[in-house]
Formats: sequence, C-alpha cells, structure tokens
Amino acid sequence: MEPLLINVQKCSIHDGPGIRTSVFFKGCPLECQWCHNPESQKYSVDFMYDKEKCGMCGRCIDTCHNKAIYIEDSCLERDENKCDLCGECLDVCLNNARELVGDHLDRKKLVKEIAKDIMFYDESGGGVTLSGGEVMCQDIDTIEAIIDDCSNKGIDVAIDTCGYAPREHFERIYKKIGLFLYDIKLIDPDKHRYFTGKSNDKILDNLKYLSSVGAKINIRIPMIGGVNVDDDNEEVLKIIDFLKGINVSKVNLLPYHS
Repeated sequence: MEPLLINVQKCSIHDGPGIRTSVFFKGCPLECQWCHNPESQKYSVDFMYDKEKCGMCGRCIDTCHNKAIYIEDSCLERDENKCDLCGECLDVCLNNARELVGDHLDRKKLVKEIAKDIMFYDESGGGVTLSGGEVMCQDIDTIEAIIDDCSNKGIDVAIDTCGYAPREHFERIYKKIGLFLYDIKLIDPDKHRYFTGKSNDKILDNLKYLSSVGAKINIRIPMIGGVNVDDDNEEVLKIIDFLKGINVSKVNLLPYHS
C-alpha cells in the first residue's frame, strides 16, 4: 500500500536524538480535544479552510462544478456531500486559504527522500522518526517495510506514538526501533475517554509491554490546562506514580499551544 502522508519534515530536532526527518502519516484513532493537528485524524484526504486568509472574493464559489461552496454567516462553507475534493477551488484561491491535506507516496520514493539526509544523520546521531496522526495504526506491513528499508541503509528509526494500536503491531517492530516517543495524556480512564474519545487501557498496556521487552522509551506529556494540569495536579501525580513502574529513559513535558 502507498502510505497516506501529511508531511515529510526535514531537519527536525525535537522528534528524537540528533537531526532527523519526521514523517507524518495521516489517520489517528484518538480525537483529542486539544489536538494541534486535527487534519491528521481522518484516514483519508481531507480539506482545510483558513478563514483568516480568505478575502471572500467568491472565485471558489464560481469555480466549483458541484456547487459545494456557499456563504453562511459571512464565512465560506463547504457541503461535504457535494464536494469531491477535486482541488479546483484551490487553484483559483488568491490567498491560499484552501488546502487539501494528505498525499499518497510510494514507499520506495519515501525511503529515497529520507535517505537524502544520511550525512546529517550520521554526523548528529539522528535518523528518521515515523509519526502521525498515528503511525502504529497504519498498514503494519507497509510500516515494517519502511523500517526495514531504512535500517538496511543504516538509518536509525524512531516511532512517535499515542500507544492506541494493536499489540501485535508493537510485537512485530519493537526490536527494530531505536526509540519510542510515547504519549501519556491522562491516567483516569473516564477523563481519557471524555477528552480523547477512547479508553486508555490499550495505551497503558502497550507501554507496559514495551517496557517489559526492554524497548527504549521517552515519555511525552502534553500539559493541558483544565485537562491534566489544574490546581491540585492530580492527573500529573497519577502519571508520575504510574511511570515509577515503567523503564523510561526520559520524560518530555510539552507546553500547550493553540
């Protein structure tokens, strides 16, 4: 399968050790209310509209052959049932306010792009980080093939994951991964389901599994006011207590941004 990607970001310095290329796959099982990349959630090509950039010129309305674009409350709206994501409205937008997110890329072409920066990886102790969305919920045959292709070229591979993925996916690839960047958001199961749409049982169980098999793990905790950060910091203390039983190399606190 050709993976569906959002972006291939070069010279990343926050997604693992050294200089890295971060590959962002599209599709995530969680729907975090604070998600700073909501366009990464769907497992299909998606549409984005930036009303701050829009000049309301109406060129997109005139161009749309399906009449899917209309004005409502001084804002351009799109009828998803009529829109076929043809992209014609993007071509006529003067301010680049409209964007299609998600592009299929052949696996071999992706690895070739990653390998262009081998010199930087070697000099800095870097490599490639497979991220998302959620990389571990992609087609695991494709992901394992990408990992193997990179490893065969001497490129270190890290995985950035929310942990909500089938256990067998982790079992298949963990020995080939230099580092797991593992998100922990909440310990309370009810709060986790409320804020992300999913239980955290699978997330915590997979983390315990990776720890038990000796995987190198960096924990990432997004600090969200009113969610896991408040006056008594109860959730933060629960996370600390839980992590005492996990083999962790480092903990990164991620500041909230809008």
